[in-house]
Amino acid sequence: MRKLIAAVALLAAAGCSVSAGAGDGRRTVVVGYQSKTINTVTAGTLLRGLGYLEKRLGDGYRVEWQDYDTGAPITAKMVAGKIDIGSMGDYPLLINASRTQGVAAARTELVSVTGYNLRGGLNSVVVAPSSDVRTLAGLKGKKVSASSGSAGHGTLVQALERAGLDPATDVEVVNQQPPVGASALQSGNVQGYAQFVAWPGLLVFRDQARLVYDGSALDVPTFHGVVVRQAYAKEHPDVVQAFLQAQIDATRYLHEHPVEAAEAVAEATGLPAEVVYLYNGRDGIASFDVTMKPRLLAALDHDQKYLKSIGTDFAGVDVARFANDSYLRKAYGASYDADTASTVNAAKIDGTDEACGTAAGDPAKAGEVWLAGEDRLRPAATPACLLRQVAAATSGGRTVRAAYVPDAATGTHWFADRSVWVRDPAAGEDERFKPFTTQDGAQSYVKEHPGAEIVGYDEALKAAAGQLKAAGGASR
Repeated sequence: MRKLIAAVALLAAAGCSVSAGAGDGRRTVVVGYQSKTINTVTAGTLLRGLGYLEKRLGDGYRVEWQDYDTGAPITAKMVAGKIDIGSMGDYPLLINASRTQGVAAARTELVSVTGYNLRGGLNSVVVAPSSDVRTLAGLKGKKVSASSGSAGHGTLVQALERAGLDPATDVEVVNQQPPVGASALQSGNVQGYAQFVAWPGLLVFRDQARLVYDGSALDVPTFHGVVVRQAYAKEHPDVVQAFLQAQIDATRYLHEHPVEAAEAVAEATGLPAEVVYLYNGRDGIASFDVTMKPRLLAALDHDQKYLKSIGTDFAGVDVARFANDSYLRKAYGASYDADTASTVNAAKIDGTDEACGTAAGDPAKAGEVWLAGEDRLRPAATPACLLRQVAAATSGGRTVRAAYVPDAATGTHWFADRSVWVRDPAAGEDERFKPFTTQDGAQSYVKEHPGAEIVGYDEALKAAAGQLKAAGGASR
């Protein structure tokens, strides 16, 4: 690593470019991204598919897209001067800054955010469906797969500490790439799997895992962002401006066309569109917003002590120096400060709930139903209303591709049929059924609400069907 940094420094001192030419007179811009880390799609998969960057740069440039499973190889190539712009999660961003901050020729800057979740819901811990582990504490003495230094690893360390466990001694963390860890979980070689978007949702959707810890329980913001080599940005500010403007364009497209965006990302990555939409859709787990919010930067600073405890040869980072929003301010325009102060998800569920006849709009309660053969999702005002929609659809012979509901405590969206449901007889008719992402969350609610009980999804649907019959109608 030191030799690579020294080589890059010598090249810079000699005035040499570390970006390869295209061979046809065009300049090459090398972008490192993670296609399956779908919280970065506005700076990666979706941006590439839409061609916005190429359009912004014009004929004088060629974009070389390099795809990786994690942020680590992107950082290594940025240190070597072989990637100009990269996107990755918060923990890898800190490692990126740490690895590059000592040499001016290799130093990077955080220039924008792709997406975030203010509670930490982009990272989760899952176990095998047949596992007897029901809470994070149940992983004591077991093996957990995680990508060392990743956002998922960082969440695991913080969550174990909150649960009263020593991350260094009470569990054995096995350093594995996400697809390798997924296979290890299925084979039984590890008993837990701590990863970032979209791996936990993918495994749960495929019935290959069960959520045991929702990162939202931490209530610590997590995000992904874009870094650029500082020397490259100073030499080619027009390229950085073009990239950020293209990212803003892609973000707007995602907000205005969430289903089309999910389908496009699914086609490019092989991920199910239903999983992509869980994170990237209306009121999804990820809020897409390029602005660098103070709460996100504060969380990045907060994460440093946990990254040091992981033992990744991490030196401290001056986050205020690392984050540079000057390029973004220029690309964004006059509303930058106002939008930076806002945390409202621009892709919001709205419309009329066909089962309950009320408006859907409260992000703490609103969900959506995706029926096969439809290119739109049907809004649901509450989880109970969503159950009625699903019951009506299935009784009418329709196939439900996916139904999304917010956790009653954290607001994290999850698949309705993979959620843990609670029936609370003391609640109003449209509020009686409450979903939770984990068994732990449901049990906490039951403990605090006498008369409430955990029920199966099928039982909740049956009750919803009975309500429809009693009302003498159903949604179409």
